[in-house]
Amino acid sequence: MTIEIVGPEIERKLDWIALTEALEEGHRLPRAEVGDTILRRGDDTLLTRSAWIDGMGLAVKAASIFPGNPKTGVPAINGAVNLFSDATGELEALVDFTVVTKWKTAGDSLLAARRLARAESRDILIVGAGAVARSMVEAYSAGFPGARFAVWARNPDAARSFADETGATPAPDLQAAVGKADIIATTTMATAPVVLGAWLRPGTHLDLIGAYRPDMRETDSETFARARAFVDARATTIHHIGEVMDPIADGTIAESDIQGDFYDLGSAAFTRRTAEEITLCKNGGGAHLDLMTARYVLSAAKA
Repeated sequence: MTIEIVGPEIERKLDWIALTEALEEGHRLPRAEVGDTILRRGDDTLLTRSAWIDGMGLAVKAASIFPGNPKTGVPAINGAVNLFSDATGELEALVDFTVVTKWKTAGDSLLAARRLARAESRDILIVGAGAVARSMVEAYSAGFPGARFAVWARNPDAARSFADETGATPAPDLQAAVGKADIIATTTMATAPVVLGAWLRPGTHLDLIGAYRPDMRETDSETFARARAFVDARATTIHHIGEVMDPIADGTIAESDIQGDFYDLGSAAFTRRTAEEITLCKNGGGAHLDLMTARYVLSAAKA
């Protein structure tokens, strides 16, 4: 079998809306089997995510996350994505890690927002100013034409740089910015809540992206008390990420209060009910989504 090598040049062939449709299609296949391992050394993490979807194939994605790297000019996240044949288990493709991660992460939240945010949403707040934040501007611009972006970051210089690059407006007062937003995307490495539920106005949708460990969360339990909560995958979020684990542990919600995940996209469960309700979706970014995204990327490369 010839091994395909798919590099970053493939991005010019990719489309955000087509990706969300590919993710929906992937969730019509048999439920994925997934497995994660996390190894840590202080703040540094090695995250290995594997997935197998009958009819689609296998993927193994290994990511090293070193938060201190940017201080020395090195990317904080590095890794590789291996795509294997469903029929034979042979290595089929090596797909650029950065491309898969970028498009999977932003596409995941765009898919949720297309279902849960109000269709007329235009004021979008990005919390954080890193690479994921930049990809969210691209993705939301495709899903919500005419969107206006604001950005808040702990480092005001980072927010200004982000604004210069993307056309977003710096938001020095986070509480005020949250109160004006139709959609909020949190893209931080926070281990304590940054966005508070008391600040939210009716009709807001939140995409919670940054937290990926049990000790991480970006919003507080009051947010879960006020919102209808969804996740991209129950299997990779509810018992794995502090964002959801903590509100369950402190009694704010029960596991049964999670309204749905992407395997419910074909039903009426995964949808906004009223214009006034607050919705949120926790983006856990499981390996099955890497597999679906890698397949989409590979199909674009072959087209």
